Amino acid sequence: MLKKRELHDAPALYELLIHPEVFPYVRHKASSSDEFYFLTKQTMEAEENGELISRTIVDEYNHPIGTINLFDIEDKKGFLATWIGQPFFGKGYNKLAKDAFFEELFLRNDIQAIFIKIRKTNVRSLKAMLKIPFVSLGNILYPDVYKKINASSLETPVYELFVITKDQYLLHRELTLNTVTVEDEAVG
Repeated sequence: MLKKRELHDAPALYELLIHPEVFPYVRHKASSSDEFYFLTKQTMEAEENGELISRTIVDEYNHPIGTINLFDIEDKKGFLATWIGQPFFGKGYNKLAKDAFFEELFLRNDIQAIFIKIRKTNVRSLKAMLKIPFVSLGNILYPDVYKKINASSLETPVYELFVITKDQYLLHRELTLNTVTVEDEAVG
């Protein structure tokens, strides 16, 4: 479902990135395949320096279909950015990718909080965020971060801020595992 970023995936990812339903919502935009290749190389170097964590989302045939990243890591907290190519919308890849990425971030990289900023106009992402049972509205919990992400907007905030903490995630994970175990015992 996830793999480390590789330069040879850049052309296929670029073709998915430029779709009009994807491009406006991508953090690092590229106007050419060469520029995307260069951005991918920079991303891989930044990961080596511990500045971010970036993975390529792949389908069941191991073909690249999008990316998922944790940017601006500071004090074991960072910002999530993810995109999936338009042909793969609504097929469950987003949830699978996030589940795998959250496991990696919280259990192997000791990340303490994941921030997600979503444009208030990005209805698809807002709906997807509300499906995550262990997410909280960050506007209130982290008012300083909320102000920072909306600092450039003159009047009305442009972004909603959501947060997933390690504790929220682990509690949900534990409850889910216990529910499955109880159901298995009831059947057996």
